[in-house]
Amino acid sequence: MLVWARQRSGLTVGDLGHRFPRLADWERGERLPTLKQLESYAQATHTPVGFLFLSEPPAESIPIPDFRTMGDVGVRRASPDLLETIYLCEQRQEWYRDFAQLNGEEPVAAVGSLDVAVPVVDAASVMRSALRFSVGERGGSWSDAFRLLAQRAEDLGVLVMVSGVVGSNTHRRLDPAEFRGFALVDDRAPLVFLNGADTKAAQIFTLVHELAHVWIGGTALDDIDPAAERGGATERWCNQVAAEVLLPLAAGRDDLLADEPLTDKLERVARRYKVSTLVVLRRVHDAGGLTWDAYRTAYRAELDRIMGIVEARGGRSGGNFFNTQPARVSRRFARAVVTSTLEGQTLHRDAFRMLGLKKATTFQEMAARLGTS
Repeated sequence: MLVWARQRSGLTVGDLGHRFPRLADWERGERLPTLKQLESYAQATHTPVGFLFLSEPPAESIPIPDFRTMGDVGVRRASPDLLETIYLCEQRQEWYRDFAQLNGEEPVAAVGSLDVAVPVVDAASVMRSALRFSVGERGGSWSDAFRLLAQRAEDLGVLVMVSGVVGSNTHRRLDPAEFRGFALVDDRAPLVFLNGADTKAAQIFTLVHELAHVWIGGTALDDIDPAAERGGATERWCNQVAAEVLLPLAAGRDDLLADEPLTDKLERVARRYKVSTLVVLRRVHDAGGLTWDAYRTAYRAELDRIMGIVEARGGRSGGNFFNTQPARVSRRFARAVVTSTLEGQTLHRDAFRMLGLKKATTFQEMAARLGTS
């Protein structure tokens, strides 16, 4: 069980050796940890301490449909960080569903209003119009475009949560290589979670992809690979719709087929449409500007470059806490929790837990900034 807990958390004996110098002896059964040491080990490996007393590892499964791919092959094992993030979002969604019903909120009209039989161009037009996200409405930067898109989605009733860490624990960074986002679909509390450790351009595509899942009424966990060809009909449709929402092929064909070096084209088109260069690459191929083999070669090189940027950032978000924390839990959700608490319907301790807060003064400041005090 000690070996299982360590491997489950993605750690090696060397990673934990400074805290548990006898770990190798424990794993060989030559020594036994004390109860206090066992509790510390459970904390270090993000494992419920009760699991360590089991005779064999429990069967842990991802509680939502898993559409992730890695080289077009399904990825099934989930880290404790991913599992805890899903469970936390499910708890928030359950709370908001009850809040919405109590306050007489109508079901969110977008949920389940499309299906994969709808042509990609038609579905993209519906979503782009509902989100009011035409090319000329995206601001001057990727950050501007993302904030606008997230706000428009929340205006439609979708809870948009963006975080690069587990809960509020800045020491537990989420890995974009494991997942980019997921959608938890509910008619009154549709929820989209995005891995905030990813680049802002990638988050824009992920958000639209997950919103496509909301529009077809299907919960999903994704790694969002625009190059995947065997991820299943639903994933291909959501990828194609997201690409068409962000970079319509008919309107962007001249940009995509312009006679210029590929690197220059990627940067120019990505900047104009506020998308990632990977999306531009895919659209160049879709427009007939790259053969499949040339596209795959360029895609692998560009993906390696982008993942290097992500790794160098180390998932740092920075910024003002009162700006970043509402984004982590969804501004719509945060306002609802604060309002419910101030009205006496929700206990302060429950509000603190759901919002990732520790002090009453922080809660009061957040309430004031959200305009609910």
